Amino acid sequence: LLLEKNFPFKEGILFFLFSNQIKKKQQEVVGFLEANKIDFQQMDIAGDEDNRKWMRENVPGEKKPQNGIPLPPQIFNEEQYCGDFESFFSAKEENIIYSFLGLAPPPGTK
Repeated sequence: LLLEKNFPFKEGILFFLFSNQIKKKQQEVVGFLEANKIDFQQMDIAGDEDNRKWMRENVPGEKKPQNGIPLPPQIFNEEQYCGDFESFFSAKEENIIYSFLGLAPPPGTK
């Protein structure tokens, strides 16, 4: 990506790329949950201020970025915070995803 100093849409393009990155992460989480038949509910934080406020208030302080605003996807089991996308990805790679999600693993899995 090459951004020139006088490029008129620099902020819009950065936002678009940033938004696209979030969407891909969300799709990966949703795809995994669906493939493994794990019940879940997506909460819209883009169009629902109450959901956005709830997410921001319920991500633990040590998990918030320096600006204090956590980015989606943030994963909760009911009101229990599980983690962000990076934590989800690590748990998946380490084969401890059910523990990460606070769920009992299905028979025959770890």
